[in-house]
Amino acid sequence: MNFDYDVIVIGGGAAGLTAAGVSASLGAKTAMVEEKKLGGDCTWYGCIPSKTLLKSAKVAQTVREAGKYGITADNPTIDFKTVMKRVHTVQQNVYHEADAPEIYEKMGITVVEGQGSFSDEHTVIITKEGMNPQTLRAKNIVIATGSRPVIPPIEGLETVPYLTNETIFSIEKQPKKLLVIGAGPIGTEMGQAFTRLGSDVTVFDFNDRILPKDHPELTAILHDMLTGEGITFKLNTTVKKVEKKNGSIIVTAEDKKNGNSFSVEGDTLLVASGRQANIETLNLEAIGVDTHKRGIVVNESCQTSRHHIYACGDVAGGPQFTHMAEHMAKVAASKMLTHLPMRTDDRHVPWCTYTEPEMAHVGETEEALQSKHVGYELYRFPFSKIDRAITESETEGWIRIYAAGFDGKIFGVDILGVHAGDLISEFALAMRNGITLRQMSDTIHPYPSYALGNRRAADQWYVRKQSGTLVGLLQFFFGYQGKLPDTSDPERIV
Repeated sequence: MNFDYDVIVIGGGAAGLTAAGVSASLGAKTAMVEEKKLGGDCTWYGCIPSKTLLKSAKVAQTVREAGKYGITADNPTIDFKTVMKRVHTVQQNVYHEADAPEIYEKMGITVVEGQGSFSDEHTVIITKEGMNPQTLRAKNIVIATGSRPVIPPIEGLETVPYLTNETIFSIEKQPKKLLVIGAGPIGTEMGQAFTRLGSDVTVFDFNDRILPKDHPELTAILHDMLTGEGITFKLNTTVKKVEKKNGSIIVTAEDKKNGNSFSVEGDTLLVASGRQANIETLNLEAIGVDTHKRGIVVNESCQTSRHHIYACGDVAGGPQFTHMAEHMAKVAASKMLTHLPMRTDDRHVPWCTYTEPEMAHVGETEEALQSKHVGYELYRFPFSKIDRAITESETEGWIRIYAAGFDGKIFGVDILGVHAGDLISEFALAMRNGITLRQMSDTIHPYPSYALGNRRAADQWYVRKQSGTLVGLLQFFFGYQGKLPDTSDPERIV
């Protein structure tokens, strides 16, 4: 058949950029179609702007707390326009260094601006306002159209101005009273950022705790810390109505425990209640690509119900992380072009919410292990015993490891603490490669580092193996005269 390209990638976000880059590197003639600007959600609406804003907020908080380090400083003055200008500057820097079309054109990739949809299983129609439709044909096609914010069906929401993660980084005026619907990663990160920048923040959520996918013991600690900084959480509540009165936005919610209604007034509303896949404009029905309520149905190689069409990233309905999108794109492009048996690793997907302190996880949750009746032991280590954390007054948090008692095989890890997102990576590597707690404990880590906390946590496996009987036998045979260890507390931390 006559094809213009070996591969067409629809979407230029994290998944699309990776899929196009891998395809070109494997010798495939590749086109990438993007409706807006390359870079997608991560560069323009997600990771990059949010973490840049969080850094400014952290600096403001550090100035406020300078006294505990022996430094005298005045209360910070927030120049919000300059803060947001820095956010936009960082976005542009990342775009020009990693996402700009000319970077991919140098790889031999044709970058096409417009919205792509299928006319048949090998043909993509690209439309752009003011331009005639363009038709491209390819042997293989990758769908990487990402996701967008979910707008919940709340009475009156359509009548008030509200922000999502796609618009909040374009505001020029700092909110005095920010109302946030959703206490997931976006809601908690932005709640802390704006609180530290001086806004009065109230966060509503249907669940009875923040970050419901993370460990409840750790989220409770983080909740108290964020509350201590000034965030007001209205948890276990249902938002019933939103309205605008006298220039203010009024959110009316109902307490799920007692049924009582209450209202909170603000000047800015952020909706952060989840995301949904962008599939509506692709015309998937015409080509027989199966979908479900979360997005496109794919197998372990990111292959759709049409063998030559792949889908990766948020549009495939899996974990909505930039790093997972890139991983899926590598697998999809490699499988598609080499025909080797490639598959995604969905058992060792780390995630992190970048509040301060950070909340990270990899592997099975403790709740899942219990529901599956998997035998495991909990090994814990507090940040208050990590020397580097002590020197930097960052002692809040815990490392929690769920592992087999016999050989220390790691099933899952939760971390609350500074640099948790970096620390979790060592556990992800260990789990993927079958490295046990014993092997981690035997590995030299630099002192004093936060990563030493991982080793100290792994040391607890050895601590559990220590027994009075074993030490008693050593004393008997070798004549040692020391005191027998106290092993009466199975939860002791050494």
